[in-house]
Amino acid sequence: MKREVVVDVLSFAGIIIKQIVCLYETVQYTWIHRFVHTSTPAPRVHTSLFRSPYSHKAARPTPAQRVSPRRSQVPPQHRVRWYQAVLRCAVVAGLVYYMMPDGFASLVRVVQKRETAEIGESFFEPETGMGGMPYFEVGLLGIDIKTASLEKDAFISGIPEPAEYSKPKLLLYTSYTVQPGDIISNLAQSFGLNQDTLISVNGITNTRLLQINQVLRVPNQDGILYPVKKQDTVESIATKFKIPVQALQTVNELFSDSLMVNTTLFIPGARLEMLDLQEINGDLFIWPVRGFITSHYGYRSSPFTGIRQFHSGIDIGVPMGTPIRAAMAGRVTSVGFDKSFGNFVVISHHAGYRTLYAHMSVIRTKSGDYVGTGEHIGDAGSTGLSTGPHLHFTVYKNGITINPRTLIK
Repeated sequence: MKREVVVDVLSFAGIIIKQIVCLYETVQYTWIHRFVHTSTPAPRVHTSLFRSPYSHKAARPTPAQRVSPRRSQVPPQHRVRWYQAVLRCAVVAGLVYYMMPDGFASLVRVVQKRETAEIGESFFEPETGMGGMPYFEVGLLGIDIKTASLEKDAFISGIPEPAEYSKPKLLLYTSYTVQPGDIISNLAQSFGLNQDTLISVNGITNTRLLQINQVLRVPNQDGILYPVKKQDTVESIATKFKIPVQALQTVNELFSDSLMVNTTLFIPGARLEMLDLQEINGDLFIWPVRGFITSHYGYRSSPFTGIRQFHSGIDIGVPMGTPIRAAMAGRVTSVGFDKSFGNFVVISHHAGYRTLYAHMSVIRTKSGDYVGTGEHIGDAGSTGLSTGPHLHFTVYKNGITINPRTLIK
């Protein structure tokens, strides 16, 4: 213990002992005067807070004859005086407790302050149990730590990463049969992989169409498949995906730098493009309007002729004048009027996507404008061949219509 702590402990102990002695003398005086009394009461002596009222010679009781305990003749000023000492002890304890930030614990606990400006080996000694590193905040240590050092595994965990964990490993697969309720994101999390890996390895083009009892290949590491193209080399592929050449060779067991076109390579640690991932997960577009689907994508009976025909989009019933939003950012390529679609707007997007918005009452954009996702491009109406106010929404992929429901969040 430090010297200051020892002094504080001894001082506090002295105060407690003095009050105990005071309490003892008070109880003793009260007990004696219950069975012994004197004809002349002892003079009352005024004392300070920490001085026993009976330490003075004149205040000490004198022997007298024994009387009945039922008829106590103790003077009123000396009856039941023991509670005063108890009250004094409580006051002293309360003052000491509230004057110290940590209460009585600060009297017996030594707070060790680190005065070194560098982090030594002792800093990573287990102090929180389980061999872990104690929690700390860099700003409170009063030391200067470089940003690069914070990224090291040894600094974060206190335990250096084994060298074999950083080495590339051979690609191995296991299989899994899809069960009811399984979705790609949950499966990837249970396997400790990114959903990009399961999607790429299994050639999934729409995660919403995952089938029960479908068998998935599960690799032992994250990555995606890449088909080798003409003039591709090991170094060019490694540079493209920013991975070491050795890792690419080890994972795919390549023993030469020559590659065959259309050969599929596994790129460790690589991820799918965000837009591709949104397309596969069906999160590429937002709803252009909020309403009820009155006619789905696919074959249907025409509401005008009754003849079975193909419906190239979805019809969303909404009130007249409802704002229509761009389902995704893009360039407005066509604006006009058609006998079937009425007032319409066509927007071109990335990766060969186009969207058509038809039966508008008012068009609020023009050809050549760039519109962002959710931007107001028109109002819902019932122009053209229509049975009521609604929006006809069509999605094209490289000129071919696809079901918009598979791409809308």
